[in-house]
Amino acid sequence: MVEAEKGALPPGAVIGMLGGGQLGRMSALAAAALGYRCHVYCPEPDSPAAQVTSRATVAPYDDETALAAFAEAVDVVTYEFENIPFATVEFLAPRVPLRPGPEVLRICQNRLREKDFCTAQEVPTTGYAAVASAEELGAAVAKLGRPCVLKTVQFGYDGKGQVLIGPNSDLDEVWAEVSGAADVGLIAEEFIDFRLEISVIVARGADGAREIFVPVENHHREHILDQTIVPARVSEKVSDKAEGIARHLAGALDLVGLVAIEMFVTRDDRVLVNEMAPRPHNSGHWTIDACTTSQFEQFIRAVAGLPLGSPERLANAVMQNLLGEEALGAQAALNDPRAKLHLYGKAEARPGRKMGHVTTIRPKE
Repeated sequence: MVEAEKGALPPGAVIGMLGGGQLGRMSALAAAALGYRCHVYCPEPDSPAAQVTSRATVAPYDDETALAAFAEAVDVVTYEFENIPFATVEFLAPRVPLRPGPEVLRICQNRLREKDFCTAQEVPTTGYAAVASAEELGAAVAKLGRPCVLKTVQFGYDGKGQVLIGPNSDLDEVWAEVSGAADVGLIAEEFIDFRLEISVIVARGADGAREIFVPVENHHREHILDQTIVPARVSEKVSDKAEGIARHLAGALDLVGLVAIEMFVTRDDRVLVNEMAPRPHNSGHWTIDACTTSQFEQFIRAVAGLPLGSPERLANAVMQNLLGEEALGAQAALNDPRAKLHLYGKAEARPGRKMGHVTTIRPKE
């Protein structure tokens, strides 16, 4: 196979993708436009990403025989979500180039390491404390105050693995509820009465070049992203601050790829990092239809060693997720000629499951 370290991958090279969800699907489509093939590795058959590629391995993430064959069949490996077992990445690292590198994944897939990393970089984040026992939970709540939020350090997304500790919460009951996850790790975080939540997506190439998408405003429904408004309704000062944080963290991570950084904007316009995701992000889907270069194309450019594209925003936009059965009547959205429909090919419309999205384009102001 082509040696990815020696420059840009030529057309026809194969990009290995760990994970087969909708982010992998849209990344594979972007890769195809640039002349690349994708090989998807995913435990689930008929994954959204595998539907748009000719190469797929269906195997568990701990199947070393399958992983070794996968590494032999691709020129570079990336991932479309961060909850890949780290042992999988460690197994692949000596066999094939990984972009982003293993250390980026190790940091970003663990909330405590993520917070420690931001703190070491003097990047403001929410107050937090590690929790490994009932006594440490009590100390953390005393430090952070009520309300606060207790989370698992790994495998939490869309509100999973979280418990809100309110004024009347019994800490013994809370600990009894979460203690089974103590071996995974727990973190208590300050509850922020934020004005709004924003995210910034930044790409960084192997040469250190960085390109950034405009900050966007995110609204959630039952902890799942519901709608993204582009651009975020914040001051230029706040926007510049958020972009500066994103650029700094991408460099500090020595990222080659893409990272999405979710942030809180407080009522006094402080910007606090909440979470990082080292791959394309739900809040960046609008870029497919409203930017010179989409987040997915930018992701593939970085991973393949190509020059980064312009992230210029060509229009304003509102991205609406289609959750569960909302996708069943999704074609009606096309009655609006400004609407762009994207469905992910998922067979079962479970409640809260991301089935697709609609981006409505608006004139740039």
